[in-house]
Amino acid sequence: MNPHGKTEMNTDQESYVLFQLEGSVYAIPSRNIQHIEIFEQVTLVPNANPAIDGVVFSRGRVIPALNLRRRFGFPHQEKTLRTRILFVTVHGRTVGLIVDSAKEFLNLPVESIRPIEETLTGIDGRYLKAVTKAGDRLVLIPDLEAVLNVDDVQLPAETEATVTQNATP
Repeated sequence: MNPHGKTEMNTDQESYVLFQLEGSVYAIPSRNIQHIEIFEQVTLVPNANPAIDGVVFSRGRVIPALNLRRRFGFPHQEKTLRTRILFVTVHGRTVGLIVDSAKEFLNLPVESIRPIEETLTGIDGRYLKAVTKAGDRLVLIPDLEAVLNVDDVQLPAETEATVTQNATP
């Protein structure tokens, strides 16, 4: 508290959404997350990049769905009741990231987050930005710009879909 009795916001922490992929814990800043949904259905898109499962319809929009297991080179795994889609926005573009599970929000101290170059030498960390610890868990922070790099992954164009009720032919 400050001298005037008001609680001050702790600005040396940042809010993250934690998710799991192939048994590891990852974190994406909450500011990049639009919403999270249970995995239901993805519509296949012809000639899409192998990392793209297809497109999903969410909140009135058709959004590309990127399978992070494939993107990171992990083996295929069937979708389960825990599979989630994290809808992230980077540079005004929204993409759904399919992950094994996601259910936790956590504030991480900014000073505990270390750039990947300082911690993992000799490992191709092109999709990783930083690493930190949350309790006894190691948490990997992906580089969303690298993960969504349009030169590397061909994302289908995001389109606005309009839902017309009681439309007459």
